[in-house]
This record gives sequence, C-alpha cells and structure tokens, in this order.
Amino acid sequence: MEVSVKENEFVVLSISEVSSSSSTSFSKSEPVFARFGSDSGAPELRFGQESQSGADIVIDLRASQLFRLGSAESLCISEVFEDNKETGYSRGISIQFKNEEESRAFHCAFEQWKTEMVVQGSPLPNGAVSTSTSKFDEKIEASSAKMYFHYYGQLLHQQNMLQDFVRTGTYYAAVIENRADFLGRVVVDVGAGSGILSLFAAQAGAKHVYAIEASEMAEYAKKLIAGNPSLNERITVIKGKVEEVELPVKADILISEPMGTLLVNERMLESYVIARDRFLVPNGKMFPAVGRIHMAPFSDEYLYMEIANKAIFWQQQSYFGVDLTPLQRSAYEGYFSQPVVDAFDPRLLVAPAISHVINFTSIKEEDLYEIEIPLKFACSVSTRIHGLACWFDVLFNGSTVPRWLTTAPGAPTTHWYQLRCVLSQPLYVMPGQEITGHFRLVAHKAQSYTIYLTLSATVGDMLQTSSGKLDLKEPYYRMSQPQAYSSAQEPNQLLQTQDVLTQSWVEDGTVPVQQPSPNHGAELHSL
Repeated sequence: MEVSVKENEFVVLSISEVSSSSSTSFSKSEPVFARFGSDSGAPELRFGQESQSGADIVIDLRASQLFRLGSAESLCISEVFEDNKETGYSRGISIQFKNEEESRAFHCAFEQWKTEMVVQGSPLPNGAVSTSTSKFDEKIEASSAKMYFHYYGQLLHQQNMLQDFVRTGTYYAAVIENRADFLGRVVVDVGAGSGILSLFAAQAGAKHVYAIEASEMAEYAKKLIAGNPSLNERITVIKGKVEEVELPVKADILISEPMGTLLVNERMLESYVIARDRFLVPNGKMFPAVGRIHMAPFSDEYLYMEIANKAIFWQQQSYFGVDLTPLQRSAYEGYFSQPVVDAFDPRLLVAPAISHVINFTSIKEEDLYEIEIPLKFACSVSTRIHGLACWFDVLFNGSTVPRWLTTAPGAPTTHWYQLRCVLSQPLYVMPGQEITGHFRLVAHKAQSYTIYLTLSATVGDMLQTSSGKLDLKEPYYRMSQPQAYSSAQEPNQLLQTQDVLTQSWVEDGTVPVQQPSPNHGAELHSL
C-alpha cells in the first residue's frame, strides 16, 4: 500500500519503547508516522498512527539525543520532565526504518530541527533558555550575518555567480575530470548555495552528497535538485551552518566555493576549515585544496587622481554659505581607505609578484584571524608607485587532472576581478630599486578584514615610507574600462606579474596566458 507522506514527516517500520511499563501500543497493520513540528512552540517529534488520534508519543527535541544502532535502526533518548519538578526520567524509543537511506534522512532532519529551534531561542524544559552559541555567532556580528545570508538567499546573486563561466566552468572541469576522486564517495558541499556543485559531484558518481546551506537559498536548492531526478536521490540538502549541523557519516571529499574578494573576504574560509575538522575523514580531499594571494606594486596615475579628486568637493568654502573644508582631510583619507575592485591592465605592475600560500588541508582556523605577509620587490622601471595590486588563485588537486582557477590580471575576468590598495602618498623609485614593506590582514566581526599596508623605498640617502589602513568590507567597485596609456606612462617592457604571465611581450603587445603552476615565477610565503 502506498502511503502519502507530508513535509517534515517520515514513515517508519516500527517503534517500541525501551524498559517502559506504560508503553504505547501501535497496530502492526498500519504505518507509523514520525512528524517533526513546533505546534507547541517548541521543537518536537511525534510518533503516531492515523487510526489512533490522541495516542501519539511526543518527544521534546530540546532534551533528546538520537543514536544509531544499525544501518536501519536507531535509539532516541529523551528527558521527560513532569510539571513543577526539577528532575525527570529518561525515555527510550527504538526506531526501525525501511532502509539506510531513510535512516540517514531522519537523522539529518532530527539534528536540523533541534539545532535551528535552539539557535532561534526556543525555551528549554523548566523554562531555561539556551545560552550556547556557535563559533560562527561568537565571531560574527548578528547584523552582518543577517545581511550576508539575505544576500546569498536571493536567486539574482546566485545567477551572477553561475554566469561567471570561468568560475563555474573551472569547478565543473575540476570535478568531472577527476571522477575517480568522486566515484562512490560521500561528499559534503560547504555553503552549497543553489546546489550546483552538489549536482556536479553527483554527476561525477558520488555515492551521496550533503549540501549544507544556511541561507534561504537552501529551499531553492531543494527545488533545483528535485528537478533533476537522475541525481536527486543522491543529494540531501541540509539548512544550517556548518558550525552547527550534524551529519550521519563522515565525508570523503569536501567541495566548496569559499573564496571572497582577495580570497579571504566574507571569512568563509574559516567555515571551510571548520567543516574539514568536523566532517572530513583523515586524508580526505578538499576541492579546492590550496589558495594563493598574489601581490605586486603598481603605478596608475589615472586611478590615483580619480580617487584624490573625489575629495575636491570638500574644498568649498561657501557651499550654500557653509565652509566644508573642516571635513576635507577626513574625506580624503576616507576615499583612500577603500580598496579598489576592478579589472586592470597587467602593464601597470612594476615588479614581479610574490605569493602567499594558504593550504586549506592543514591550516588552523585561528591562523586566518590575522595574516601577516612581508613584502619585498625589485622595481624594474623609473616610476611613481601608487600602491599594491592583489589577486588570487586556487588549486583543485585532483588525482587525475590538477586544475587552477585564477583571477590574475590578463587572464579571463571573473566576478572577483582584482583588488588594489591605493596609498595616499606615492613612492618614487628607480630601476633595480628594492621596495619593502608589510601587508597585514586582521579579521573583524563584520565578516571581513582590516588591511594595513606599508611600502618603503630608499632614494639616495632618503627613506620614503607610505602607509594605509583600508577596510576590505567597503571596497570601491570601479567597473569602467581601463584607460588608454600614453607612451610616458606605459612601462618599457613586460613585467612578470605572476606565473600566469610570461616574461616578454609579443610583438602586438598582448599578454599570452598559460596554466599556473605551483612553483613558477613567484616567491612563496606559506602558512
């Protein structure tokens, strides 16, 4: 007989109370329903049959634990409190499922209902309120998290990322070209979004994929996955944060797109590392496994003047009779505190890049709270240096085909673009001159970083030093086309910007692009 199952409802083969003199008896000829809900204002689980209305077994999820006894058998232990009493007794319910898949789905639903309701502040037995907070909540401001999950809960923003064909195409190639890594494996998709990476993993033959997504996009992901019937039976969407949800099994592979501007913005790398520590089997694979931040000094007179000129407005001494000049300096500093996000011409770089490596498979989460990178460059032209240009790439270290995703200048543009930190005081340098400094990233609770940049150069006996403090959370998105370069500003020769660029110009002035290699052309500072 086919049984109609509602949302948040499961059909189990049988249940029985353990060591209870007042056990509830259910008919063996009728299916037993297990329903999750919160009708009483608290998260609860009800076991019952349609023919025995009012005879349900009700479990308070806030005071319950679920244990796996076998592939299709579990034990639920619940603390039962009687009215006006501080102590209670334990109640055990043995649950028999049809198969392992239904058991796994039930366990996921159990943890999801329990976690979500407790996090939302549902009152605990005896009127107590949970004071426990997840690691995410301790690190991140509630207002920032709310805006973050609202943003990624909208389809238009997911579409923007999906339509970044460099990004999406590279992920697809990295998964499909490395089917051997996914075939028959359990995969966890960290921050699954629309579920596209989960679908890729299922296409590659994954045994099962757990797609974890904390925003409302989880509901859209369920719809998208349900609309692909050849794959949906092997994908389970779990709504919640990786810091809080529970999984029934360990993962052989983690897949995620945790990269933000400058690789680290939005601080999702920390969640990726937490997911590694919580869910990944020893020596399991991570897609991606390595990230690199690349840095090089640049000269761009047009950009510098554009930013400086924004503060001219505040030079007015009689703006409707008001003197604005007291705020001119603050406005000037404010404009230079914004990192510039755009796609720039690699000819603006005046020295070979250096790289800072972050190994996702081994780094500690706490090491991402503060990142200090020493800077040392050899300038190749006589010019004014206006700041530091940055970009990143990540490595999918597949067993069959290792593949890089790069955001380098001169490579196909991605939705990450590149980032430049512009100093309010340029430096004058000569060919062969050494440029030193520090690039320091300090995480803050708005899910981003404060950038501290210092560059120094010595001309003759004079030491020049220029410093800036920038907020990665508040960039200046400059999406206009690059300016044409005069012969006076254009460098005389091509500079090796990073290992995706070659060392010499071709005759027509274009930059040939090659696949990045881990060891070519960049000084590496590794965590």
